[in-house]
Amino acid sequence: MHIIVTHANADFDAVASLLGAWRLYPEAVPVLPNSLNRNVRNFITLYESELPFVQLGELERKPIDRLTLVDSQQVPTLKGLKPDAQLRIIDHHELHQPPPAGAVLSLTDTGATVTLLIEQIRELSIRLSPIEATLLLLGIYEDTGSLTYANTSPRDLRAAAWLLAEGHARLDLVREYLNYAMSDAQKALYEQLIHNLETLPIHGHTIVLATATTHHYVEEISTLAHRLRDLYQSEALFILVAMQDHVQIVARSITHAIDVGRITEFFGGGGHARAAAALVKDKELWRLRKELIQLLKLEVQPATTVAQVMSKGARTLAPTDTVRHAAEMMDRYGHEGFPVVDPATGRIAGVLSRREIDKARRHRLEGAVISQFMKKGEFFVSPTDSIDAVQELMTGEGIGQVPVVEEPGGPVIGIVTRTDLINLWQLASSDKPTRPNLAVQLERVLSSDLLQLLRQAGELAAQRGDALYLVGGFVRDLLFMMLMGSDERAKASPRFDLDLVVEGDAIGLAQRLREHRGGRVRSHDRFGTAKWILAQPIPFGATAAAKNTPLTSLDFVTARTEFYRHPSALPEVEQSSIRQDLHRRDFTINTLALRLTPDHFGELLDFYGGQNDLEARLIRVLHSLSFVEDPTRMLRAARLMARLDFSLEERTAELLANALDLLSRVSGERITHELELIFQERQPEQALRQLDQLGILAAIHPGLMVDDWLMARLQLLRSGLVETPWAGTTPAPVHYLGLMMFWLAGDEQTDLAQRLNLRTHQRATLAQVYQLRRNVAQIAAAQSASALYHLLAPVSDDARLIAWLGLEDEPARAQLLRFQRDLRHVAPLIDGHYLRTEFSLPPGPIYRVIIDALREARLDGQVTSLEEEKALVEEILAKNS
Repeated sequence: MHIIVTHANADFDAVASLLGAWRLYPEAVPVLPNSLNRNVRNFITLYESELPFVQLGELERKPIDRLTLVDSQQVPTLKGLKPDAQLRIIDHHELHQPPPAGAVLSLTDTGATVTLLIEQIRELSIRLSPIEATLLLLGIYEDTGSLTYANTSPRDLRAAAWLLAEGHARLDLVREYLNYAMSDAQKALYEQLIHNLETLPIHGHTIVLATATTHHYVEEISTLAHRLRDLYQSEALFILVAMQDHVQIVARSITHAIDVGRITEFFGGGGHARAAAALVKDKELWRLRKELIQLLKLEVQPATTVAQVMSKGARTLAPTDTVRHAAEMMDRYGHEGFPVVDPATGRIAGVLSRREIDKARRHRLEGAVISQFMKKGEFFVSPTDSIDAVQELMTGEGIGQVPVVEEPGGPVIGIVTRTDLINLWQLASSDKPTRPNLAVQLERVLSSDLLQLLRQAGELAAQRGDALYLVGGFVRDLLFMMLMGSDERAKASPRFDLDLVVEGDAIGLAQRLREHRGGRVRSHDRFGTAKWILAQPIPFGATAAAKNTPLTSLDFVTARTEFYRHPSALPEVEQSSIRQDLHRRDFTINTLALRLTPDHFGELLDFYGGQNDLEARLIRVLHSLSFVEDPTRMLRAARLMARLDFSLEERTAELLANALDLLSRVSGERITHELELIFQERQPEQALRQLDQLGILAAIHPGLMVDDWLMARLQLLRSGLVETPWAGTTPAPVHYLGLMMFWLAGDEQTDLAQRLNLRTHQRATLAQVYQLRRNVAQIAAAQSASALYHLLAPVSDDARLIAWLGLEDEPARAQLLRFQRDLRHVAPLIDGHYLRTEFSLPPGPIYRVIIDALREARLDGQVTSLEEEKALVEEILAKNS
């Protein structure tokens, strides 16, 4: 026999799940527990004839060889349950204890268990009666607070909508049974609970604790818990009611940080992480309340831990370091202070701030040791400490940086600064109080194979004590897709390119992945980078285009920071934290990162306001020296402005204008590289126009400009070649460069080619274009095919294409088309081999004379067959004998 059961004191989600499971397994028997909540009991009593439930006492005495447990994980004691019975557990709570061996688990992260069952009912197109649909809807509404609790998921909303649309669920009945009138005893107890209610702030969480005393048994205290939770919107609620010879505890939670199941276990009760209860005998109410508060301080996990906000890999100073050295370190890394560690003991000796350094320098004490000025003491917190502990240290000791260690005397693994706390408080007070999570967006964009690989990589990194992040343009575009409407999503479709940063050891992580999945690893110890070449390619994305784009390798980079010795110099890099790694990037919208660690997979990190600038459609640099350090960022700004239809933030525009002269210091190779990236854009002409409007093109060379003529030619290059002999040509950098330089004088072209350090073949093509432009009159006037051939054959296809695009002389353009379509492949039937074998002619300069004469004759229609070519050869040989 197959039966379906749930927990005692069943609520609507439990009983609705019984019904949902029965509709999926109609051969099973849905068994009601002995105790039901009053509103549930009254609903079932009224509609008993339309529902399939069986009372436990009415169950047939047959062996139970299959058991389905819904909205619960506690296997009940049942007569006739075979030891080897098949067990399936369907629940919307995390496992709070290991399941029995062989159990099949169906766990969901929805607000109600019944949502998972409704989804399966919908897939199977199972028809529901209005009463069945109403009961299922009651299950969703009660467990999600009518779709308002924080644990409500989009799946709950979709399931509810389907029940209303397809199952004709009755909202009037839902309202009636969820807003059930309290009994007189419940009312008296409820008023006493509110009177004695207290709010406890513990580790950043708000917990409500309410107590009451009654000399009579009052049923369904859990119903009062629901009402109090709806009223006070706390993260956790504990109700303690003293009744006759015992105290009853009812607990509810909406956060993983407060596991009420574990907490009630200390008092002999239990449940799961979000709902639990206990019955405590032989203990006064006041004493139980005191013990519970003490236990909460030990068991509640901080809302935000030090590990979540600290920067990893903190640099330290030694007490014997000089003020001069400390000042150099602060200037180099941009830090406002450093932990000071005694190298002899490895223990923290104090903290040094910029304030003390500045004071020492004002007194010209650069050569003095910092131990004379630092704040002495072994100040630290651990990664699992709450932010409250950091704040107490900062305010109590007057320090702005607090080192983080795993254990007293251990090495410094990170640091928390005042800025970290300010950012955290701003986040908490903003209208976006939690970090967005883009895991759902990742599932939509990436293939299942790649998503699984990233999850495994995040898990392996965590096992090594490292953290893995997805950063850069892919994250920017993914968030932009989420923020913007459907019209904007095409512009922000993420590129098939992933940037992975490891806070720790990138090479070690790549090698670990190779051990698990095969493939090969190429690494560079000096830079802390590794390329993992997959054993087998996998699809990149979930879309049709992305499925056809195989991913063959992944690049891992160790988090690093950069230093510029002088303006426009190439940066020097050192290992650092993810925060510093993101700070070295060009614009705020490119500083976004997604955490790939198992417990925070998909969580967005936004230290520098990237999301706000995405929403405002702004390009903003991170600091005022950004363009000074790397002037090529100006070209990147123009590229992003055109791609995303963004504007420059006002101060950024001012900084860019002031730094234009610095482009002259940048090597030609770097400028050409940025231009080639622009040429790869979907609409490169728009980015080039931005370069022109910002004054960047003129700073590269005063002869460069973008006008309507160039815009039209560039669009023709990208989309106007279909009906021409150049159909199928992929636009290359030389095509764009040729059109941009088309009207420059010869010496200007030479100077610009040298400035950009163009490749030899590019320079040759541009020189050919210039020559074609000079010969335009001859080209247009050429009467014979052979004359046209002599003018155009010596230049490349690329040069002829650029000339056809750029010339305004229509006869010349027609001649270019004629050559490209009809003449360029014309060749005589007789070649060098034929001359040697048929005419016994030894190789020599005469070969070229003959072949050229034959081609000209072919072009001009003077010969049309092999016999006529042979006759012409005989004639040439006779003249040269």
